Amino acid sequence: MNNKKGFIITYILIFGSVFLVLLVALLGFILGQLKQAKYELAYEQSLHIAEAGLNRYRWYLIHKEQELFGGIEIGCPPSDCDSCAPCEYEFSLPGIGVIGKYRLGVVEERPCGITTSIQVTSTGWTNQFPDADRTIRVHYIKPTVAEYSYILDHNVWAGDDRIIMGPYHSNGGIRMDGQNNSFVSSEQEQWVCTDSYGCSSCSQPCSYVQSQGCVCPGVFTTANGNENLFRIGVSHFDFEGITIDLGTIKHLTLPLPLGGDGKGLYLPPSNAYGYHVIINQRQLSVKKVLGISKVYTYDTDLGYFWENSIINSESAAVNYNLSDCGLVFIEDNVWLQGTVSGKMTIGAADLITPGATRDVWLKDNIVYQNPDNSDSLVVIGQNNVLIAPDSPDYLDLQGVFIAQDGHFGRNYYSSYTYPSYAKKQQLNIFGSIVSKGREGTKWTSGSVWVSGYKERQNIYDPTMSFDPPPFLPSISEEFSYKNWEEIQ
Repeated sequence: MNNKKGFIITYILIFGSVFLVLLVALLGFILGQLKQAKYELAYEQSLHIAEAGLNRYRWYLIHKEQELFGGIEIGCPPSDCDSCAPCEYEFSLPGIGVIGKYRLGVVEERPCGITTSIQVTSTGWTNQFPDADRTIRVHYIKPTVAEYSYILDHNVWAGDDRIIMGPYHSNGGIRMDGQNNSFVSSEQEQWVCTDSYGCSSCSQPCSYVQSQGCVCPGVFTTANGNENLFRIGVSHFDFEGITIDLGTIKHLTLPLPLGGDGKGLYLPPSNAYGYHVIINQRQLSVKKVLGISKVYTYDTDLGYFWENSIINSESAAVNYNLSDCGLVFIEDNVWLQGTVSGKMTIGAADLITPGATRDVWLKDNIVYQNPDNSDSLVVIGQNNVLIAPDSPDYLDLQGVFIAQDGHFGRNYYSSYTYPSYAKKQQLNIFGSIVSKGREGTKWTSGSVWVSGYKERQNIYDPTMSFDPPPFLPSISEEFSYKNWEEIQ
């Protein structure tokens, strides 16, 4: 009997131990799962806390913009600095209290002392699991004209042979007969389309209104345009803002003895016809244009006139190395060509002589050297930005080309008078065109090609907006999200 009791006690101890081990293992598993669930919750909360940090900086950016800009990574502010940017903040939930913190790091891109973009890094974590942190990086950039293939301040007709890749906007009316793969927008609800835009007779969607002619929607097509991407009554683009930039560019490039900042290259009036500038990566080869040949040409606004556009004599070249700023101001006309490396902004204007204006002539190919989207060019002409009559048959233009008060294009040259100048084969533009006046690079009589480039392709370069060169015109003064990414 005693032996049986001993066996029972032994069994109880064995099974009790096994049960206790299993119970401990089960409780450990449950507690581990609970801890893992809490960790995963904290991991998700850390992302929201990091987002809260970005939202806080966004508020600072709007309300205290000037106090935040410093051009360096911002650390924790001194205790006596009320205007310094924040570094680390507590994060709380209503009814719960503080559950974690976030840390902000801010780095600006400031070429030539001008803020072009802001990189904000926000790291968030909970107090319970500080190692379950999440980090987000965001670029704040002002929307720029590089987000459009064209921005115009005039009525325009894009022919049915055009291929336009990227948004297209005009403050005037648009007849879009070309192929568009993105939005085509006009400030106008409707406009009067005349013979100059191919409206010799009215047909749908236009209607004839006595004493006016063909009254059409702000954007319409009679050929290849994608009407689903048409927009009318959109916001106005302010060309006057570019005028202010030219004065600022000049001041920044003027040498210190002349009262400027000496941050770029300044070329004074040539006392000749202007300058022939050849871009060689980060160096400019500059020649004074001493003699020109006049060409009889036609412009929609001016009619027929003699144009000073063909260089027939020039001085010896002077080479200039560009600084990292890449800013150039030329107080004269410019004939431009070459290969660009890095970021570069070139302005051409006469801000000395009252009423005077200056033009930019695109004489030959202007292309980027590097295929990794690190190069960018902005060309601002006070008046016109025009393709020269002696341009090559196949012309590549890369950059943003801005005709502030005039127009971008190529004037009409008669094939009878100038057979080598009149007809060219192909124009490829990679970038953006901003033109105050009516843009045009091909001339037809009826449906017959008589002058300009036979084939034309426009592809916009949206990557320029991520890391813009100085003085790339913005379409809004407010910084906005451009890129969001989580850093592992």
